[in-house]
Amino acid sequence: ARRIPYAGLSGELRWQHDGAHYAARLEIGAPFLGKRVQTSSGDVDAGGLRPQRYSDRARSELAAHFEREKGQISFSANTPATPLLAGAQDRLSILLQLAGQLEAQPTLARPGTRWVVQTVGPREAEIWQLELEAAETLDLPGGPTATWRLVRAPQREYDTRVEVWLAPARHHLPVQLRLTQASGDRVQLTLESADNP
Repeated sequence: ARRIPYAGLSGELRWQHDGAHYAARLEIGAPFLGKRVQTSSGDVDAGGLRPQRYSDRARSELAAHFEREKGQISFSANTPATPLLAGAQDRLSILLQLAGQLEAQPTLARPGTRWVVQTVGPREAEIWQLELEAAETLDLPGGPTATWRLVRAPQREYDTRVEVWLAPARHHLPVQLRLTQASGDRVQLTLESADNP
C-alpha cells in the first residue's frame, strides 16, 4: 500500500453449498490496515451459481441485491438500480463460478478462453472480460501446484486488475489471488492450507 510492503496479511475463503444453495465469505486483514470482508449467497442450478446478495464491508457494509423477479440489481449505496443480465455474478461468486465451469468442462482449460460476465460490486455492475492466459506451476506450501492463471485486465483507468490462479487438482478452486489497483496498491493471497483439498 502506497509503495510500502506489509507483512502479516492473512485471509480466509469459506465456501459451502448443498446443491441448492451456496454461501461464500472472503476475509482479508492485516495489522494497521484493518479488515475487509466480502460475502456472497444465493442458489445453485444447472447453470451454476445464482447470487441473491453480495456485500462488501471495510469500515461499513455496502450490499447489492439480485432482484430476479424485477430483473434488476439494487444497491444499498443509493446508486441507481441496473438491469440484471443473464449469468450475472458478483466479485466473489465469479471466482467460484469460473472454477465450477472449468471443472464441468475441462475443454475450456486452454490459453485464450474468454468469459464476458456482468459482475456486480457494492456500488455498480460492470462487464468483466476474463481470459485464461497461461498454465503456471506455483510453489505452494503443499508443494508445486499446477494452475491456470485467469486475468481480468482493466477496461478503464481506475479499474482493478484481477489475477486468479485456479488449480485443477483442487477442483479448479483458487489457490492464489492478486488484486492490483490503479494506484499500484495491491494485495496477494496464496493458499497455505485447505480443510477440504
